[in-house]
Amino acid sequence: MDVIGRCRELATVSEEAGALTRPFATPAMARANALVAGWMEEAGLSTRTDAAGNLVGRMSGPDVEARTLLLGSHLDTVRDAGAYDGPLGVLAAIACVEELRARDITLPFAVDVYGFADEEGLRYGTAYLGSRAVAGTFEPELFALADADGVHLRDALTAFGGDPVGMASAARPDALGYLEVHIEQGPVLERAGRPLGVVSAIDGQTRAHVVFTGEAGHAGTVPMGARRDAACALAEFVLAVEEAGRAAPALVATVGRLTASPGAPNSIAGEATASLDVRHPDDAVREAATTALLERATAIGAARDVAVLWEPRMDAPAVAMDPRLVAALAEAAEGAPLLPSGAGHDAVALAAAMPVGMLFVRCAGGVSHAPGESVDPADVDAAVDVLVRAVCALAD
Repeated sequence: MDVIGRCRELATVSEEAGALTRPFATPAMARANALVAGWMEEAGLSTRTDAAGNLVGRMSGPDVEARTLLLGSHLDTVRDAGAYDGPLGVLAAIACVEELRARDITLPFAVDVYGFADEEGLRYGTAYLGSRAVAGTFEPELFALADADGVHLRDALTAFGGDPVGMASAARPDALGYLEVHIEQGPVLERAGRPLGVVSAIDGQTRAHVVFTGEAGHAGTVPMGARRDAACALAEFVLAVEEAGRAAPALVATVGRLTASPGAPNSIAGEATASLDVRHPDDAVREAATTALLERATAIGAARDVAVLWEPRMDAPAVAMDPRLVAALAEAAEGAPLLPSGAGHDAVALAAAMPVGMLFVRCAGGVSHAPGESVDPADVDAAVDVLVRAVCALAD
């Protein structure tokens, strides 16, 4: 199976011309699911889409009561993405199943390959919608979230063919565990000259949506001392986030999305919004930094007579990989280095319900979340081989 070729073909499926952008529950996601489902079926998997919009390909076990090992990653993307963040893991899992069948290997458990519907959180600002449903931790209040066009999550999922009422049916209490192949999204493996790495843990992550509301006005007629400029409050907050991220080792804090309204060059902004992302391997450090930023946002608003709305969107604790799955991957990868992940993955959500393990593939220059993502075909082949051997080891 040409994993790289299929990743590139899948990268042509997008909501935007000239850029890879594939949000949750969009026509592009439906086309992606259809394309990958065809590849799953070619590999002998039966396919379905669950209540959360996740694509699932199944290789049945020896009997109906057999438990299931989950493999896969996500099929949604960030805006203007690269071809490999997420899809590589789905297509590597399909290749793994193909190899198991080619070797006529019989497993004592079933294998389900997942293409998760929403890991990035591009459309609704909260990550792991698909994998949270599989973990059984999806919170019904998330259905009320609205996207930039005012479309609520419940309505988007319904239109996509999902089932908000039956969301609980996506949970997998029968799961033995979950293994995921993913590009590293950083430069560590490349600098070490190693094609693969075994993930030891994933940093904890907090996301919030912050809204500053002042008073819109004419840029030429409102004196500076009379202004309640939401954009200036937001700018001050962005610099405070940068300052916070530099204040503690291993802490990262990011504002990745900014808006100002009404957005005219001759208007004072009456409202300005920001996304906030804070990560650290120690949950206490991350939580303290987030609390300090909330206090800073409140103080900025008070000083500028601007209202502040702070909406939590995600609070994911640091996640340690399962020792048995780490050992299986490490043995199969013949001493590949252990390394933590600063990026979040579906394994974060799934860890609440099952053992999880991850294998990283080096990427050129550590580039990710950008069109320049690139991986070496030989490294991908090695990753598929490690996944096959790890699955067989778990069977033994």
